Amino acid sequence: MRLTRKRWTICTISILLIVYKTKEITRSDEHQEAKLAGDREVLASRLSVNGTEKSSVPPPSTEGWRVNPALVLMIRKDILRFLDAERDVSVVKSSLKPGDTIHYVLDRHRTLNISRTLHNLLPEVSPLKNRRFKTCAVVGNSGILLNSGCGREIDSHDFIIRCNLAPLKEFAEDVGLRSDFTTMNPSVIHRVYGGLQKESDREKFVHRLIALNDSVLWIPAFMVKGGEKHVEVVNNFILKQGLHLRMAYPSLRLFHAVRGYWLTNKVNIKRPSTGLLMYTLATRFCDEIHLYGFWPFPRDTQGNPVKYHYYDMLKYRYLSNAAPHRMPLEFKTLKALHYKGALKLTTSKCTRP
Repeated sequence: MRLTRKRWTICTISILLIVYKTKEITRSDEHQEAKLAGDREVLASRLSVNGTEKSSVPPPSTEGWRVNPALVLMIRKDILRFLDAERDVSVVKSSLKPGDTIHYVLDRHRTLNISRTLHNLLPEVSPLKNRRFKTCAVVGNSGILLNSGCGREIDSHDFIIRCNLAPLKEFAEDVGLRSDFTTMNPSVIHRVYGGLQKESDREKFVHRLIALNDSVLWIPAFMVKGGEKHVEVVNNFILKQGLHLRMAYPSLRLFHAVRGYWLTNKVNIKRPSTGLLMYTLATRFCDEIHLYGFWPFPRDTQGNPVKYHYYDMLKYRYLSNAAPHRMPLEFKTLKALHYKGALKLTTSKCTRP
């Protein structure tokens, strides 16, 4: 009888201990979830901006700017919940084979067959695998760069990202010459290089590609039906010319993942612009990000006209609902991050060291 009572007591104590531990684990999990939710709420509040899109937005002041490492790390971790730039920056050769059928990113009802030419140019591994940089420059193409004298400052960064194969040599004093990662929309081939139909256009294109040196050339090849023709022309041209370029083609999930991140943080974009996309990717491998050439308004704060691109006469209706991007809203978001120390947004002249 005494033995039975002793066993009963031990059994009761064991059950109580199990119940206690279960409650502790539950409390710990709830606390962790609450902390993560709180962090995300703080981040969202830091990113949320007023939705107005007037061109009278004052430029950000760079005087006294300092990086906020804690916020940089928080943003990096939050973005990693949606995408990993190291992986999503490009599909790799082992993930596809010639003849594979894939759906277009923005036109899911249509499909594309992977050509042997495209497959030959896919990288074996991600071009950003195990890369990390102290300072990075993301260079947009706004005419705000003209007469800025920012070329030397841009070139001083450890890693430089440029958009849409913009010309550099003729504007070196304002935009610099170095490049480590260059994007190119397929439409550039038709709009700037005449579809490579003329010898003069082909020669001009070759010289521009040679100037990339060891830079990664990043082409969004799987966006919409029609763009694949330009991509195939470029790919065939690169192989025929024997150009040794480091090619990259973004993963099929990248654009939607980037948009999802910004929508979650209360930035109601339709489609991320190349500049916003590159900033989002850069958070993965850059400790300090500097933005240049971001100014989505037809005039500066003094009323002087500002070209859409520093290198051509192309026009863009920034406030049109038909436009694919909401650039003024993106700018205000980046400006808010600038004042928090998450990035540095330069829209004025650069001072010589």
